[in-house]
Amino acid sequence: MEHSAKGIVMKGKVLSVNISDKKGEKKHNVGKCMLVKDKGLANDAHAGFMHRQVSLLGKESVEKIRAKGLDVQYGDFAENLTTEGIILYELPVGTEMKVGDGVLLRISQIGKECHTRCAIFQQVGDCVMPREGIFAVVITEGEIKIGDEIEILS
Repeated sequence: MEHSAKGIVMKGKVLSVNISDKKGEKKHNVGKCMLVKDKGLANDAHAGFMHRQVSLLGKESVEKIRAKGLDVQYGDFAENLTTEGIILYELPVGTEMKVGDGVLLRISQIGKECHTRCAIFQQVGDCVMPREGIFAVVITEGEIKIGDEIEILS
């Protein structure tokens, strides 16, 4: 069940928790991970990257690329959290969300500029991360896992 920022109920869930050893590569699902205040996901190559500590991409966005015939998996867009149920890119910067048992994230950026055309773009002529991926900072740290509920607070 999808809910937009214009709707009333704003809940979703975590489908995949992804990290990578190096920047510029696909991330792999680790099932659960510690989110560290002002840093991001523990052991992730992008942790501590200014205001883009945690990247999120909705299953709804991944499905758009799958519909173009590419067999993409969660983490292939280098997103830390793959979610469902919330149209993430409709949420304004500054929105706070609670994940699981109290991890608090604040949206810091919607989309991003891609400096190089990734493998996804090369294969299908499109990539959703620059338009529909969002970034957040960790306000309250804690562990998150697949299946955790995401609640939009503001």
